Parts: sequence; structure tokens; C-alpha cells
Amino acid sequence: MDLLNTLVDKGLRRELPTREEALAVLATSDDELLDVVAAAGKVRRQWFGRRVKLNYLVNLKSGLCPEDCSYCSQRLGSKAEILKYTWLKPEEASQAAAAGVAGGAKRVCLVASGRGPTDRDVDRVGKTIEAIKEQNEGVEVCACLGLLSDGQAERLKDAGADAYNHNLNTSEATYGQITKTHTYADRVDTVQKAHAAGLSACSGLIAGMGESDEDLVDVVYSLRELDPDSVPVNFLIPFEGTPLAEEWNLTPQRALRILAMVRFVCPDVEVRLAGGREVHLRTMQPLALHLVNSIFLGDYLTSEGQAGQADLDMIADAGFEVEGAGTSTLPAHRSEVGAATGGCGSQGGGASVCGSSDPADQAGCGSACGGCSGHAEHEAPVPAQAEAGDVRPGLVAVRRRGAGTDLAPNA
Repeated sequence: MDLLNTLVDKGLRRELPTREEALAVLATSDDELLDVVAAAGKVRRQWFGRRVKLNYLVNLKSGLCPEDCSYCSQRLGSKAEILKYTWLKPEEASQAAAAGVAGGAKRVCLVASGRGPTDRDVDRVGKTIEAIKEQNEGVEVCACLGLLSDGQAERLKDAGADAYNHNLNTSEATYGQITKTHTYADRVDTVQKAHAAGLSACSGLIAGMGESDEDLVDVVYSLRELDPDSVPVNFLIPFEGTPLAEEWNLTPQRALRILAMVRFVCPDVEVRLAGGREVHLRTMQPLALHLVNSIFLGDYLTSEGQAGQADLDMIADAGFEVEGAGTSTLPAHRSEVGAATGGCGSQGGGASVCGSSDPADQAGCGSACGGCSGHAEHEAPVPAQAEAGDVRPGLVAVRRRGAGTDLAPNA
């Protein structure tokens, strides 16, 4: 297919596809799906080989958020029966993080619900970062605390944070339909603050909220312009008790096409398969490893993922390997620029390259107001021929273990 050959050539050169080409990827048929995955897989292997980076979420403060993000189980007015608790103590968060690191996680993502941190909250998270790094040598720490005020990103950097996650989530044109208590511009500003402070920026999207193909392309092109180092791709978890509980718009095939489009537009950044993969990709998760180079291990913020050992088995069975702590995730041309400037690299000729992750916003390591979810290993069987539009709340299992409970975490 000429389209795919063109996209592979552009991806290997780090050249931006046209919007028409990106839209054409989303419009491909199911008969063409394996060709699309194979093409995007060539780009993924060029920049990341067969490595898979593992990330682990710790929900520092769950529920009771004053923001109204429609997708989020922790939102104002949510009736989702999630865990609700105030800040974990540094030693509690460090203990939770240690479970993920023991399971192979290279990065720990610290998330807290809320509009944004107070200065006291930043101090608290700083102590937590110190505790985690004292116990786990070499671990990366990403903070996801919501909207940042002036100076807070610098203080997090000084406390030892390596990255900051805040997702754009959807296109600027439709953002007001999803959230009204803050703006798209607020989110962009926070990502820019993280960049300016020398933190590795992580920012992504949520697919499956009723958006159009044009919306998906818009947000991915906006991310490329912001040039994060990692781009988490979340798939909506329709929690009962939230405004988007009936939005079951994704099939495994569409989810794979979305991931392929992101890879073509952001060829050399960390594309992370984040919340909702178990719910929407189901048995086709291994195919996604040919498109992404990063996933979350175990459970999410307010929902359960598949067993951590099942994640590791899937990676090995698909012929991939877990990325070690001593290996640089990003290609040399990006990591060298990041080391020199504190931000991400850009493509030759001045076109920026995208990348990053965000969980609280939904499923990945994201804005500080949102629950991620996946299905638990003990849930009911999934119908083999489930279609987009089928309402299947049984796929969403609320997290009842790990941080904020007395039960061992899933890692």
C-alpha cells in the first residue's frame, strides 16, 4: 500500500506525515489492519528495538476532586464507588512504589487527584520522591499533580522528580465538551512549565470519548508541537457513575489503528499504552506491542489491570524484552538534546517531535484528576464478538488493593 510505504519512509526519517495521511490510517479497513501494524512496527523498531519500558502508578490521593472532567471516576459529582483517601505518607508511597520496581518497573508515576498542588503539597511530594529514590536506586519518578503554578515545576525538579505528566486528552475544539472547570490552554501551560523547568514532559490523550477522527489527529499534532518525551495513549474506561458511562465506542481494531497513527506522527518518542488497554484491546494486546514501547504494569489509579505477571508473560511471549534500568529509553538524538536543554529534542529542520504520558486523567499517568482502569483477572468472561457500542460495565473492575488499602498491590 503506497500510503504505508510513505509513512514508514517518513517515520524512519522523523518526518511529519500530512494530516491527510494520518486520517487515512484511521480510515483503513480491518482487512488492512495487519499491514498497518506491520508498517508502524518498522518505525517502532527503528527507534526502540524490541524493548518495552514498564511504568508503575501510585495513587497518592484518591477521589474527591473539584474538577468536572467527564471521563474521570474521581471527578466532582462522580458516583463511581472508588477508593477515597487523603495523602499517603512518604513511607507508604515508597512501599507501594517498591512493589512495582520489584516487578520490573523502570519509572514510578506519582498521581494525586485535585485541580493542582498547593505549595505544601509540593513539599509533601518532594519528601515522597526522596523516600522512593532512597529505597530504589536508579528509578525514574514522574509526578502527576494537576495544573502547576509558577515555580512549582522547578521545586519538583529540585526534589528529584525526573518527569511531569499532564495530558491534553482531546482536541482544543472539543475540550470544552469534556471539562468546564479548566481550559485546554491551562493544560498546555502546565506542560510548558514542566519543559521550562528541565523536567521530561509527558502528555497524551484519551480515545473513545465520542471524538471524531479529526479530533484525534488534532490532539496528536498538538502533542507533537509541544514535543513531550512520552505520549501516553489512554482508552476511555466508561465508569458507572460518570457522564461518559455509556460511551463504548472502541473495538480492538480501532484501538490499534489509533496507536499506529500516533506512532507515525510521533515516530521517535516514548508512546505508552496506558489505561483501558485490557478493556478495549483485550486478547489483541500483544499486537499493540509492535506499536508502543511502553506500558503500565499492574493496576491503575482507581481500576484494576490484568495481573502483573500476565503483563510480563505477554511481553516475553510476543518476542519483546523488558527495558533495563541501565538503558536509555529515548534514541540518542533525543536524549542528548534533553540532557543539554532539560527538554525534548526536535527534528532536523525545526519540526518538533512529540512524546509522553498522563494517568490521573484517565488511565495513564496523567492529570491529577482521573481514574484509570482495566479489568481484573477474576472478572466475567468477555463475549468473543463484542462490538463498539456494546455496554459492558462488567469489564471495569474498581481497584480494591494496593495504595490506600491493606491488601498487597498488583505488580
